[in-house]
Amino acid sequence: MEPDDAEALWRWNNDPDVMRWLDDGYPESLAQVTARCEQRERNSYEHVIFGIETLAEKRLIGLVKLGDATPETGDAELDIYIGEKDCWGRGYGTEATRLICRYGFDKMRLHRITLWVADENAPAIRVYEKAGFVEEGRARESFRRDGRWHDMVMMGLLEGELHR
Repeated sequence: MEPDDAEALWRWNNDPDVMRWLDDGYPESLAQVTARCEQRERNSYEHVIFGIETLAEKRLIGLVKLGDATPETGDAELDIYIGEKDCWGRGYGTEATRLICRYGFDKMRLHRITLWVADENAPAIRVYEKAGFVEEGRARESFRRDGRWHDMVMMGLLEGELHR
């Protein structure tokens, strides 16, 4: 991710469809997002973030992150989203999930990758299950959207369980 990507991030973060099942926090101006992108720390073992691009056009369509990685436990948390809505349902999320998990297991020597997903986000849950993630627990009524509380589902993937 580069500072030049700030406009796309700002646009995605202000699109209610894209942010539907994500914790969107408080609104930021384009200048604030640009400053955050310019000040972002370089990738490290504890935190890696990559843009998701189409192969044909080299178009930025989303982002993927492994964060809170600890070498003592070999554990990291996955965050991913496709911000370009015309790319939804075309396999980009599944491919990016598999690639970042392979990177985590092969390059970072992780043993376990976890994630949290809203219980009603069926498309995302399908993507994660295709990659081999399984439900491991729930935080009941811990995410509020449109005046309703939703469970957050914890899913996990162990080294050797990744579906290729």
